Amino acid sequence: MPAELNATITKRAEVSHGLLVLQVRPNSQLPEFQPGQYTVLGLPGSAQRVEYSEPEPDDDRPDPDKLIKRAYSISSSSLQGDYLEFYVALVTTGALTPRLFALRQGDRVWLGNKITGMFTLNDVPPGRNILLVATGTGLAPYMSMLRSAYRFEERKTLVIHGARVSWDLGYRNTLQGFASTRPHFHYLPIVDAIDHDPDWKGRVGRVSDYFNDGTVESLLGHPLDPQRLAVFLCGNPAMIESMQEMLEAKGFTVHSRKKPGSIFVENYW
Repeated sequence: MPAELNATITKRAEVSHGLLVLQVRPNSQLPEFQPGQYTVLGLPGSAQRVEYSEPEPDDDRPDPDKLIKRAYSISSSSLQGDYLEFYVALVTTGALTPRLFALRQGDRVWLGNKITGMFTLNDVPPGRNILLVATGTGLAPYMSMLRSAYRFEERKTLVIHGARVSWDLGYRNTLQGFASTRPHFHYLPIVDAIDHDPDWKGRVGRVSDYFNDGTVESLLGHPLDPQRLAVFLCGNPAMIESMQEMLEAKGFTVHSRKKPGSIFVENYW
């Protein structure tokens, strides 16, 4: 028997080909959550796939009545209780994202009733500056943090977002708006290579390049110091691994509840 779909798509906005922002309103009241947490979206195997995705092999088609579920970080504010927002990247060979990309406003989707996760600001000691580093849709939890009564004036905050090309820099206008109106906030967008985006006039390369050349320390106004700075890493595991190695060489340690540290990590695949 088909699974019940318990939420509605209230907004669908394509950032670029292969990047999508979805707003989802559940049938029932939204549970409270902490900015940076995640929940689960799902669709049945019978749901239509977007036309430019890869076809599923005949021997690997999902059960049409069974939900395909995946976890996604929430990008909307925790203070508004009307909908949840998600920043989703298309995996053309995937099971769920080609179905999510085929959805239109008013379509139904399954939304998990539990919101969870430890990737929040709750364990950051008072007075620490914040560095939020993301690639791709790893930006999503940071948007929730910044939209949820974030205390911009109490600390210096730097968001670094790496993407393949400039049109994949989701939420760019919002972050530029924060940077233009809040003196303690800085936004550093980076694209992979100029040959993919010849009109881009901003930073090019890998995220780690701008730690090695002094850019990050200049924007923060102080050296990379685990006693002054909490670093959040979210997105591509290769980026996280290289960043973690570099930070640990400077005395940073990965945070856990049993052993507090100054690096907070969320792997995205």
